[in-house]
Amino acid sequence: MLDLKTFKSALEQLEEERKIPKEKILDAIEQAMAAAYKKDYGKKGQIIRAKFDLETGKTDFFQIKIVVDETIAIIPLPGLPLHKGEEKGGGEYSLKDAADERVHFNAEHHILLEDAKKIKKGVELNDEVVFPLEQKDDYGRIAAQTAKQVIIQKIREAERTSIIDEYGTKEGEIVGGIVQKVERGNVYVDFNRATGILPAEEQIPGEFFQRGQRVRAYLYSVEDSPRGINLRLSRTHPKFIERLFAIEAPEIQNGVVEIKSIAREAGARSKIAVFSKDEHIDAVGSCVGQKGTRVNTITQELGGEKIDIIPWSEDPKVFVANSISPAKVISIELDEKEHKAIIEVADDQLSLAIGKGGQNVRLAAKLTSWRIDIKGDGVVASREESEVKEG
Repeated sequence: MLDLKTFKSALEQLEEERKIPKEKILDAIEQAMAAAYKKDYGKKGQIIRAKFDLETGKTDFFQIKIVVDETIAIIPLPGLPLHKGEEKGGGEYSLKDAADERVHFNAEHHILLEDAKKIKKGVELNDEVVFPLEQKDDYGRIAAQTAKQVIIQKIREAERTSIIDEYGTKEGEIVGGIVQKVERGNVYVDFNRATGILPAEEQIPGEFFQRGQRVRAYLYSVEDSPRGINLRLSRTHPKFIERLFAIEAPEIQNGVVEIKSIAREAGARSKIAVFSKDEHIDAVGSCVGQKGTRVNTITQELGGEKIDIIPWSEDPKVFVANSISPAKVISIELDEKEHKAIIEVADDQLSLAIGKGGQNVRLAAKLTSWRIDIKGDGVVASREESEVKEG
């Protein structure tokens, strides 16, 4: 005998802890009961539904028939001989043309419109007519076991759907969780109802994580795998910086200031190009914050990664010149055909423009999508545009 008090408590617990609506679990139970009933007592083609009463624990069963006529179904013709291309329908044989899109009438699945009208007033084609089914005294162990298996399956499916619904809306956002374990360089992050994976290649170089540590990362993908829902995380993704600035700068969050492009070498240095839609608002100042508070907060989150904030311009000359910051540009020429910019800087600015290991000019090329050549004191240093990690 089902303990309804315990059962109701379990439903409430599942709804509260796993965020699975009670209605979904009851629907899973009813589907399980209907499947078990049909397996033991049903006939081919039958549509059987169950209605579980949470107050009494009683389950009622019903057979559903769809209302059809000759425009929807091929009505069986008794005595028609079997020929090539014929199919069975309702216990009789009937000839079906290959171009005929009508279904075969099945007495267990369909009911004719004229017969349905005798049972239910105002019935129309494709409506459902419900017939109560008798209770079976021996609906016991086998049916209960079948129902239990389907219920477990349906609850798992409902939970997976619930998790996907919850975290699917967070894709492209920053999420926070607790480090569950670190295995072969990969960090597994616990989000209570799902597990996030922060692969070694998506971690900022030099980062170290311990079990129980709280971590924030960019959620770039929600995967439904056979082993469960996996949240794919990254701390090196350019969008991670973009979302961090959106958190720190209300002007970005509300869309007044826009981040046009990002070039990043995680853990070392990044450049972001920003633009203000309101001429009265300073895009760079909004990102830097008073006394650098906003950008410093993000730098700390990224383990000391240096961030250059560049004013974006629709004029390629201005934008490319800005991208070489902090170096000062004397002149710039653009070769549209080769999509190349030739920049001249003062001799004492050359190493600053190129950067350590060519990093500054390399990031500038990524940021602007232009190949950049820098000249100074008769020396030419060229840096091809590198591949930008797509968001």
